[in-house]
Amino acid sequence: MAQIIEPTQPGDSLPSAPPLTPAELVPHFPQLDVLECLGRGGMGVVYKARQKSLNRLVALKLLAPERADDPQFAARFEKEAQALAALNHPHIVGVYDFGQAGGFYYLLMEFVDGVNLRQLLQTKHLTPEEALSIVPPVCDALQCAHDHGIVHRDIKPENLLIDKAGVVKIADFGIARIVGSHGGAPARDKAVQTGTSASLPLGTPDYAAPEQSNGQADHRADIYSLGVVLYEMLTGERPKDKIEAPSKRVQVDIRIDEIVLRALEKQPELRFATAAEFRTQVEAVRIPADEISRPSISQAESASTQIRTNRTMNTTFDTLYRQLGRATFGLLLATLASYGLTLACALLGLSQAVTSFRGVTASLAYVSIGLLAVFLAASILVAFIRWVGRLHQNRNPDSA
Repeated sequence: MAQIIEPTQPGDSLPSAPPLTPAELVPHFPQLDVLECLGRGGMGVVYKARQKSLNRLVALKLLAPERADDPQFAARFEKEAQALAALNHPHIVGVYDFGQAGGFYYLLMEFVDGVNLRQLLQTKHLTPEEALSIVPPVCDALQCAHDHGIVHRDIKPENLLIDKAGVVKIADFGIARIVGSHGGAPARDKAVQTGTSASLPLGTPDYAAPEQSNGQADHRADIYSLGVVLYEMLTGERPKDKIEAPSKRVQVDIRIDEIVLRALEKQPELRFATAAEFRTQVEAVRIPADEISRPSISQAESASTQIRTNRTMNTTFDTLYRQLGRATFGLLLATLASYGLTLACALLGLSQAVTSFRGVTASLAYVSIGLLAVFLAASILVAFIRWVGRLHQNRNPDSA
C-alpha cells in the first residue's frame, strides 16, 4: 500500500505541515503499533499500522495536521468516516473505526496490499478482456454506495485499488456527497492515491461528469467517470471533447463502443440508469465472447462426426470411380480384340467368322463408347469435387 499512497496536489493554497512521525503517534494510539508513514494528500496523512488486539495490518488516516483546528474541514472528515462506515462491501475499502485522538480526527481502515489502477496502467497495457473484467466489481461497489444514497464523485484509476489477489476495491470517498443532505461543502481527499491528478471539490476534471461543475451531480456522475476509466483502459488515452469510438483506435469488439459511448453521454438521462445496468451490459459482451472462443464438447463431437462421414463418402466414391475406370478400359480392350479377330478372319477368307465377329465388334464398340462417355463425365465430376474440397480446406485449415 506504500506504492498506493503518495503525495498529491491538495487543491488549495494552504501550506502542508510535516506529518507526525510514528513515534509521536504512539501516545495517542496505544492500541496500535504505528509502523510507517505511507503518504499524505490534500485531506489526510496515512500510516501503516498493526492493530494489536486482532494482530492485523490496518491503514490509519489522520486529518492533516494543519487542518486540525479547522472545524469545517474536520466536519468534512467526519462525514467521510460516516459515509464509509455505512458501506460494507468486498469491493470497497472498509472502515474499522473512526473518532478523535490527540486532537486529530482519524479513520482506521482496511490495509490494501497492492497497487492502484494508475500504477497498473503504467506498467502494462491491458487487453480488452482484462479491462472489461475490472468494471463489474466496481459497478457492484458503486451500486452498493448508491443504494445507501452515497455518490463517490471521484472515480478514477488512482482510487481503484487492486490487491495481490487481483481483488478490485474503491478507495477515497473523501468527496462523497450523501444525496439529499443539506449544507456543508463537499469534502476532498487525496490520501489513498498516486499520480498528479488532484481531486477538487467537484471531482477530478479529467474524469468528472459535465454536470459536476454546477454541483448538482447524482449517482450517474459515477457512471460517467467509470466510462472515462474504461475508455482509458481500452485505448490508453482519456476521451477528448469529440469522443471517438474505442474500436476506431484499437482492435476491440464493436459492441463495446455502444457501452462506452452510452456511459460517456453528456446528458445524465442518456447514460445507464444504474451501475447495475452498466455491469449487465459489460457482462453481456464478455460472456458470448467466452462461448465463441471455447466450443462446447457437443460442438466438437459433431464436427468430428461430420469429418468422418465426409471421409467415408469420399472413400466410397473413389472406389466406384476406380471400378468404372477398370470396366471401361477392359471393354475397350475387348472391342479392340474383337476388331483384330475380324481382320484376321478376313485375311484368312473365313467369311462366316468375319460376319459373326463384325456383329460382336459392333456391339462391343457401342457399349465401349457409352461407357467411355460415362467415365469421362465421372472424371470431370471427380475433378470438380476435389477442387471444391481443396478450396474449402484452404479456407478452413482446421477442418482437414
